[in-house]
Amino acid sequence: MSNSSYKNELSGKATSSTSTKHTPNGYKSGYVALIGAPNAGKSTLLNYLLGQKISITSRKPQTTRHRILGIKSQTNSQIVYVDTPGMHLGGKKALNKYLNRTADSSMLGVDVIVWLKEDIKWDDIDDAILKKLKDAQTPVILAINKIDKVVKKDKLLPFIQTISKRYDFKSIIPISALTGKQLDEFESLVLDMLPEGEPLFPEEQITDRSERFMTAEIIREKLTRRLGQELPHSLSISIEQFNVEEKITRIYATVWVERKGQKNIVIGPKGAGLKDVGMKARIDLEAMLDSKVYLNLWVKVKKGWSENEREIANLGYVDS
Repeated sequence: MSNSSYKNELSGKATSSTSTKHTPNGYKSGYVALIGAPNAGKSTLLNYLLGQKISITSRKPQTTRHRILGIKSQTNSQIVYVDTPGMHLGGKKALNKYLNRTADSSMLGVDVIVWLKEDIKWDDIDDAILKKLKDAQTPVILAINKIDKVVKKDKLLPFIQTISKRYDFKSIIPISALTGKQLDEFESLVLDMLPEGEPLFPEEQITDRSERFMTAEIIREKLTRRLGQELPHSLSISIEQFNVEEKITRIYATVWVERKGQKNIVIGPKGAGLKDVGMKARIDLEAMLDSKVYLNLWVKVKKGWSENEREIANLGYVDS
């Protein structure tokens, strides 16, 4: 697929609805894919750069499951960041395969790839990512994230020198997506690599995702943060009703799990777990929707949904 056709596909109808205001000379626009292993900080970076929450975050790997666009419009530029699921090895479930396909396809047709690494060591997953980068043949910035957590600072420079010999990176920069350290410098590097062109989306648009989609993601975030390490991988959310009324938005959602025991864990003793999730989700939803929210959550079992291609498609995991 060519760059232009991919961009048209991503932008969809948005390109035709962009502002007719005069675009200044030297205006830059383009797509920037954020890739990396699970928990590298891609979503945290996107949210920081945009100045608001677009992608959900948690300490659990594979929190991001979909490709999400975050659109940053400024006077002389529009950067369309593409947040992606974490690339991982193995995983025979249909959901794992979907996550890897989504991450791989997000590198096609973009102008810049940003590879986020969260540590200063080299693993098998890094070899796999490096191979994908060589196949993509797109300019790459290596961003070494979470440098605020690097204890042995004296090892950072030798690691950068070593890794620079593995690939012809356009730039290597240490950053902290959590604290914002060196993110101004990072974004300058990105802008230098983007082509000149018209804005791809209206300047007021910040994502390609609907409020309905964001609602499901917010609910899943609260569940993921509350529950243990494994159970979040067996969770999915579907929005059954999303009714916007004059003074309130009424949302009815289903939390899908794979086993009856998981259902009991989600609900919690006397419903306390689900009640806590609903309360925390409602706070974020009211801020996002600027409306009072009524949120009704149900928990249902769909046995083995993450292992079945048809079931994950029914739950919204569809290749784009």
